[in-house]
Amino acid sequence: MIKRTEPWDTRSAISQWAHVLERIGLALTGASCGLFVAAHVGRANIDLIGSAATVLAMMVYGGAGFYLGIDLPRVPPDHKMHLLLRHGLGSTWDTVELLSAAGTFLAAVAAVVSVSSIVLDETARAGTALLISICWGIGATMQIVAGIIARMRSESPTAS
Repeated sequence: MIKRTEPWDTRSAISQWAHVLERIGLALTGASCGLFVAAHVGRANIDLIGSAATVLAMMVYGGAGFYLGIDLPRVPPDHKMHLLLRHGLGSTWDTVELLSAAGTFLAAVAAVVSVSSIVLDETARAGTALLISICWGIGATMQIVAGIIARMRSESPTAS
């Protein structure tokens, strides 16, 4: 994925459409991760996840996580991002990127474990399935939170 530094309104029409297509692809990837986790949990005969509405909700939530959390806006050059955290670990923007990356990793690992369990036709245990779905939910939530924080900061004139 190529990171563009110029504002959205200075991009060509082709670049804007490519970005929209990329974001839709990310959302579909997140939705499929939600579907895989829901299918795995459904195989464990957990009644809460057994309904189509819950599966759809997990897909929408996963799609929102990947849509918002993976393609974070760039740090605006006119904002003061030079404030370091304790011990010089990085800027507050770096922590948002870490939150997004960790959420993506956690959601993806949960999806891979779910898919491998389904493909290998393993019997899903309720406790393991719930743990996987909780990890996936935490990961998707981390992505959404990171995406919201990044967008609020990139639009705020006093972002730090």
